[in-house]
Amino acid sequence: MNDTPHRKFAFDTVFDDRGGVAYTPPKVKKSFTPEEVEAAKAQAYQDGERSAVARAEQEAAHALNEVAHAIREAFGSLNQVAHEHREGSAMLALACARKIADAALHHFPEAPVSAALEALAREVEAQPRIFVRVSPELEERTQQALEHVATQIGFQGQIVARADGAMAPAAFTFDWGEGRAAFDPDGAAQRVAEALEAAIAAEGLHAEPLFS
Repeated sequence: MNDTPHRKFAFDTVFDDRGGVAYTPPKVKKSFTPEEVEAAKAQAYQDGERSAVARAEQEAAHALNEVAHAIREAFGSLNQVAHEHREGSAMLALACARKIADAALHHFPEAPVSAALEALAREVEAQPRIFVRVSPELEERTQQALEHVATQIGFQGQIVARADGAMAPAAFTFDWGEGRAAFDPDGAAQRVAEALEAAIAAEGLHAEPLFS
């Protein structure tokens, strides 16, 4: 066994088979001028600065992605809040309108039946008689109001208001033989509320978002 220690390979000059230089190790510079030292320091500083800027840009891009994600989530929440606000505003407006309508009907309960006769003028102009059913407390008041409207529209037939205990205040039915018309304040209010709720539901599904 050969106990001679192995010599570490040194990357010295290598010659080829013809005696030419195949490899020459680079010379390690062991001394530097002050200018070279300053240049090396400046280069190292620039390399470090570029590395720091790159890291900062990566961190900024990541932060911007997080912000964009948060904004999208916030916009979704705001769209929902906006829809709920529109829904609440519409229902509040409906409740206010109902209060106003109730107050108007309380003070002028004959107004709907008078308006109905005006609207039906062309339908009933040739009819000899119109029967109108109303609540008992409005029988006389309705009769007077309809006779006044009939004079204004030139209706030559007879109008007969009859009391009906099943009729709600301001509700009425017209019957002129060839046709019939009716009005129920509670039913009308219910239909308006249902139509509004359907419109709000449709708007909530298909409306343009508040933010995009």
